[in-house]
Amino acid sequence: MSEKIAVVFGGVSNENEISVITGVMASNVLVSGGCEVLPVYISKDGEFFAGEELLKLESFRGDGFKRCLKATVADGAVELRNSRGRLKRRFGPGCVLNCCHGGWGEGGGLSGLCAAAGLPLAGAGGFESAAFMDKYFTKIVLAGLGVNTAPYIYVKQGGADVCGLPYPLIVKPATLGSSIGITKVADGGELKAALDVAFMLDGAAVVEKYITPRREINCAAYLADDNIFVSECEEPLTGGEILSFEDKYCGGGRSSFPADIPEEISTYIRNTTRTVYEKLNMRGIVRFDYIYSDEVYLSEVNTVPGSLAYYLFAKDFKDFYKILLGVIEQAKRDFKQSQKKIITTGILRNLPSNSCKCARK
Repeated sequence: MSEKIAVVFGGVSNENEISVITGVMASNVLVSGGCEVLPVYISKDGEFFAGEELLKLESFRGDGFKRCLKATVADGAVELRNSRGRLKRRFGPGCVLNCCHGGWGEGGGLSGLCAAAGLPLAGAGGFESAAFMDKYFTKIVLAGLGVNTAPYIYVKQGGADVCGLPYPLIVKPATLGSSIGITKVADGGELKAALDVAFMLDGAAVVEKYITPRREINCAAYLADDNIFVSECEEPLTGGEILSFEDKYCGGGRSSFPADIPEEISTYIRNTTRTVYEKLNMRGIVRFDYIYSDEVYLSEVNTVPGSLAYYLFAKDFKDFYKILLGVIEQAKRDFKQSQKKIITTGILRNLPSNSCKCARK
């Protein structure tokens, strides 16, 4: 019997379209390996749609996805209903694969939904999803682990003026990914304009010291068969002073892999990646983004990286299928173990029947 997998992507997020690319790619990789896959798309309005038509990118040009049945996730299944709410199909997946970028899909919401629905999730858990979705919380968590990060200030919309860091600086919307809204600034006037942009997209921003000279280095990890696998380091190539949205998605995604860096730096980055992943008991495929200068700084942690970072682990989709299957099997095994740890205390048997009633006035 083939593996039944629900692949969830999209979401109420500025990264919705990027997520579509990841979700459709992962769905087709699993189909090519013989899995029975149900693609589940969350629109920017928060509606769930499902159907095999979503295996094609053409379904997302315009509102083509709306021709699919609406879906809900509950009671160990994905239920597909027509416009009148009548149940047309019930798909009981052995596991759910999270391909949502940004928003609550990557930020822990899908993890909670699957836990409530009694479904294993191949992806990060609720804590690390929420923590690493927010660049400010990321700084706090990494500081607790003793990991080096760039000096920063956290600014809320309507908060006090930024001060205390020398220019140049980088302004980042706190909870956005894919380099959306990130700006390098050289003085106070540029800083105000950059914050205005950030606050159009988010309610807070992280303002970091611009590290120079700088090289962007990425490394990823995943858990399968109870073993952590860490990729070689990659250096994405930027067309400017920061790695922009255009560099990532409009320029062919150029990179140097493995990165041409000293062996001791590569070892340090890979060891740091493994340590953070292991200490936080992480799951799923996670990409760690570093800045390499006179020191190494861990910049961001992506619990649902673009294209699930397949290019850091596999030479082709056939190889990546085996990795995805390993991550999925790990999720199913973890879920099964967690179910064995639920107990009943018996406290309700000892309470008087009227113990929760309120006296009438």
